[in-house]
Amino acid sequence: MREARARRAGECTSGDNPRPEFPAPIVILRFQFEPVDNTRLARVCGSLDAHLREIEAALGVKISRRDAEFRINGAKAAAERAQALLEGLYERARRPLSAETLQLALVEAKAPSDRPAPRPGDDGPLVLRTRRADLSARTPRQHQYLQQILSHDITFGLGPAGTGKTFLAVACAVDALERAGVQRIILTRPAVEAGERLGFLPGDLTQKVDPYLRPLYDALYDLLGFDRVTKAFEKGQLEVAPLAFMRGRTLNHAFVILDEAQNTTPEQMKMFLTRIGFGSRCVVTGDTSQIDLPRGVQSGLIDAEHVLARVKGIAMTRFTSADVVRHPLVARIVEAYEARAKREAREA
Repeated sequence: MREARARRAGECTSGDNPRPEFPAPIVILRFQFEPVDNTRLARVCGSLDAHLREIEAALGVKISRRDAEFRINGAKAAAERAQALLEGLYERARRPLSAETLQLALVEAKAPSDRPAPRPGDDGPLVLRTRRADLSARTPRQHQYLQQILSHDITFGLGPAGTGKTFLAVACAVDALERAGVQRIILTRPAVEAGERLGFLPGDLTQKVDPYLRPLYDALYDLLGFDRVTKAFEKGQLEVAPLAFMRGRTLNHAFVILDEAQNTTPEQMKMFLTRIGFGSRCVVTGDTSQIDLPRGVQSGLIDAEHVLARVKGIAMTRFTSADVVRHPLVARIVEAYEARAKREAREA
């Protein structure tokens, strides 16, 4: 009798199968841009509505329009995000919309709406003092990453390519230097080739290691400008060096960034982390799916991830393909490789 009542009430007993999950209900949203501006409308839709097709593919909706009247067909949450995205693009369309602007807007639209709770004293979004006025976190994990860098002495950023690990770390370093929070920025990475043997490189020490450190230079030029970077190097405020030259040093009042940390050994990682001195902050970034060490050599980043997981004062942010802010294909490529790795792990 009790089981029958439970069945009538729709409850699931131990012998029942779980309720099937039904797809989200489809809705149709209709709206119109006001005031109507044909120039802005053309910029939002793109040539032959190319921008609308990209939004459809990214959010899983169907968009149709007649002049300035739009109709969005899809799951409620996705349709509402698409409408909010189009309205936001229309506001920005007073100027031409670049491909980068559209892709970053899509990343923000696909990201979950909830963000980490702000720390005491926070009164709004994080603002970093760099040459890029539009620099901000695009996803909740990027926001969490910035918060952790600002509140911890050592922060690890782990995840696939294109998630902004290195760029945001360099932005925080530039911000700290501009605000006189540190006296210098030190950028380093292991000089490990990506599966190719380039042999001996010509030139002096700087010319030999420059090819390995070029991504760090690119971020500095973008955030400070070429002239500022050149002057900062002359004043000793900026230093870019291979990891091998960190041994024996004590880095006081510095913002230190170790990039491509997946190519360190456990011994190198320990050596680097113990260089941190008073008034310094450290960020370690890497992608454990792109290790270029010889076969059989353990990655120092994977080792540190386990050894330091519960050490107070150290924060770790783990990015996923949802945080990729490059070309949309990059996220799909990352997801494909992750899916294959999971299949191989199950079969092993």
